[in-house]
Amino acid sequence: MEEKIIRKPEWLKVKLPRGFKATQVLGCLNERNLNTICSSGMCPNKGECWSNGTATFMIGGQICTRNCKFCNVKSGKPLPIDSKEIQNIIKSIQELKLKHVVITSVDRDDLDDFGASHWINMAHAVKKECPGVSMELLVPDFRGRTDLLEGIIECKPEVISHNMETVRRLTPEVRSVATYDTSLKIIRHISDKGIRSKSGIMLGLGETREEVLETMDDLLKNGCEVMTIGQYLQPSRQHYAVKEYIHPDIFAEYGEIGRKKGFKHIESHPLVRSSYHAERHVN
Repeated sequence: MEEKIIRKPEWLKVKLPRGFKATQVLGCLNERNLNTICSSGMCPNKGECWSNGTATFMIGGQICTRNCKFCNVKSGKPLPIDSKEIQNIIKSIQELKLKHVVITSVDRDDLDDFGASHWINMAHAVKKECPGVSMELLVPDFRGRTDLLEGIIECKPEVISHNMETVRRLTPEVRSVATYDTSLKIIRHISDKGIRSKSGIMLGLGETREEVLETMDDLLKNGCEVMTIGQYLQPSRQHYAVKEYIHPDIFAEYGEIGRKKGFKHIESHPLVRSSYHAERHVN
């Protein structure tokens, strides 16, 4: 029997991208055939972010080798890495006069190094050609290969992020390859190297309050300094079903609890995504 679709509440209504800045960002991305998680991931904040002249670039193409049940990014066999991708992103950062840039990627399990060398080249290019621009790198788990993180860490980005996505119990249901403990291992390695570490989860997948608090504690034990908590929004009927829309008051409560537990910065609201207000997470 088909699962009943829960109707979205009023607090999840969002503004469409509009204004000169939003038009400029969209035009720049289209001109250079760049991918953003803003569009591929159907982010509800792209109207606000694009209007402010910011975007999260997605490298490695637009096809992911994994098939997570919550994610709207296409899955399948990716194309070879685009040799022009890095320079096109650099030109976009310069043209849009960005002060802070967030870069993420699809999973590239088809490559021997899971795309790590492309990440390193991207980070080096930003440091060299965009002086003064701070950087957050939202990395995949590289199948737990912490040695592949070393070159990225040596680039000294201000923040390295890796999302847990959900609580331990639900991880096997909604993530196709990644495991809860592997993600914690990545967070721990980033933290141990002295880089500000960050992670995020979605609510509404069927998690309990106790499990959310347990995830907070697990992240803090592994050195995580910044956390984001947002509402899961089901991209289509083929994706994992929303079990509940969490009220903004509950998100506010989680934010307060997280700050008391020791996170240096926490964003907790239904519309929060991992790169939302990312520039605030640097200091």
